[in-house]
Amino acid sequence: MKIGILSRNPKLYSTRRLVEAAKERGHDVKVVDTLRCYMNITSNRPSVYYSSRGEKQVLKFDAVIPRIGASITGYGTAVLRQFEVANVYSVNESIAIARSRDKLRAHQLLARRGIGMPITGYANRADATDDLIKFVGGAPLVVKVLNSTQGKGVLLAESTKAAESLINAFRNLDADFLVQEFIKDAGGADIRCFVIGDKVIAAMQRQAKEGEFRSNLHMGGTATIIKLKPEERALAIKAAKVMGLDVAGVDLVRSAHGPLVLEVNSSPGLEGIEKATGKDVAGAIIAYIEKDSQKGPNKLKGKG
Repeated sequence: MKIGILSRNPKLYSTRRLVEAAKERGHDVKVVDTLRCYMNITSNRPSVYYSSRGEKQVLKFDAVIPRIGASITGYGTAVLRQFEVANVYSVNESIAIARSRDKLRAHQLLARRGIGMPITGYANRADATDDLIKFVGGAPLVVKVLNSTQGKGVLLAESTKAAESLINAFRNLDADFLVQEFIKDAGGADIRCFVIGDKVIAAMQRQAKEGEFRSNLHMGGTATIIKLKPEERALAIKAAKVMGLDVAGVDLVRSAHGPLVLEVNSSPGLEGIEKATGKDVAGAIIAYIEKDSQKGPNKLKGKG
């Protein structure tokens, strides 16, 4: 197969591992900088063009693996849609990526399908601040900027006064944000489930460093292998399916009321999960593409 990886940096661990895994399985693989792609949308033969080092070419792949950064979601999904229009298989489709990147939309879709999550509130009006705080059970609570990634733009308000100040500060900056229940039972830990198709193929527990509530590895958290409970495994698979993602990193937290979904990531990193579990996650992704692409492109799973 000719496989294209949409990634701005071929040196990233995740991109390198996908290239290695594809080559090991005998595929022709090319890393493509998404922002160097351009399209002839009106053509009756839709194509994606690529300009690099003074050379221009038409990209022709049997399958693409989108590794689209959050900062270029709009343009990245537009490029991916053009591949889809041209009937090129994508392991995660553009609509699913856009759905998962919009935190508010993602939370609403998960809630509609009965997926357990921390209590979450959203409002535009300043006079709704008190109600937002009450919705989530009061302080301490978490405030999340909608376009935050890797734990950035996620803040803990430990008192009602701090929560009011934080909410009002974000509102004055015209920043879209969610207010969310703080799960004290988790003790600064969460679980990353790596879902491929209808299976969780690897899982790790991430523990926040001392004095920090965010467990992201980019924020200094540590990762260890963990054995999932059956209900956690089922919840992770269901959450990925609700988003329409074939490859997803589903973040769970254990609470007194059972597992809750924190987030569904459409471009989960491979470094932490592979090093913590010792599993060949990149190889599993390529193996899944080999099988699933035989069903044809444009599966368009899910709605919303």
